[in-house]
Amino acid sequence: TERQFFRLVGESNQIAQFYMHPFTLKELQRSAEAQAHVGQYYESFDQIKEQGLDALIITGANVTQPDLALEPFWKPLNKVIDWAYDNVTSTLCSCLATHAVLQFRYGKKRRHLGFKRWGVYLHRVMDRKHPLVSDVNTRFDVPHSRFNQIDREQFEAAGLHILVESDIAGVHLAVSADRFRIIFFQGHPEYDTLSLFKEYKREIARFVKEERADYPPFPENYFSPITEAILEEHRDWLLAAKARGAPIPDLPESIMVPNLDNTWHDTAEAVINNWIGKVYQVTNNDRKKPFQDGVVPDDPLGLKR
Repeated sequence: TERQFFRLVGESNQIAQFYMHPFTLKELQRSAEAQAHVGQYYESFDQIKEQGLDALIITGANVTQPDLALEPFWKPLNKVIDWAYDNVTSTLCSCLATHAVLQFRYGKKRRHLGFKRWGVYLHRVMDRKHPLVSDVNTRFDVPHSRFNQIDREQFEAAGLHILVESDIAGVHLAVSADRFRIIFFQGHPEYDTLSLFKEYKREIARFVKEERADYPPFPENYFSPITEAILEEHRDWLLAAKARGAPIPDLPESIMVPNLDNTWHDTAEAVINNWIGKVYQVTNNDRKKPFQDGVVPDDPLGLKR
């Protein structure tokens, strides 16, 4: 996920130079390999606080508890969120981070859907005047991959402002009451073309290992009819091989991958570009100060005047 956001930020056409400072919470459980990677390339939260940030992106994590407050990362994450609100110009929360912030800061717990919202869904811009969606298509796709959801009514009850929504997948993009200091994504605009395909492969592997009872459905609105026909044939071969105890056939990726479409990346890039541009416009040259002198923290973009 962090590499996908790195690419989005790197593709921004702003004239400023960007310095990315990846950091994580030490309370998150990791494999030895992942921990070695973190140790080599990541900074600590203490280092981040000392250096200061102009903007922050908070991504997700694997969860094991029905209530996010029971996760080992809960209290450390809350400290990051509190620090960021006082010290960072704007914080972008991605999916699980959005759910965590809604619960921590606003007392709104996510709702389990009873199924996985999984696929690519059409969305509409609800406030065309907001700078985050300036010069963005008024209708565009966003991938989603989640079992839980914060509903529109919860966003509104928290005093948040909804910018982008889907009739099927719900709210994707919202902002804090000040219109900029916290940005909420509920979808995954950072996904690359193959992300949902990799998830689908992983679910097939879980079925083969009997870690899930049913053969996984297709991510909605992602595969073409031709690709779905190929995958249905592969499913039949796999089920037959599994029943016989024969080797499991590989997915015909060389046929499928060239037919996968990406209908969301350009818009995601535009939104991130708009966000970084506005951060650059109002942030202080001193990274220990979130705003330029004269910028009103409760209305940093002057949208409520």
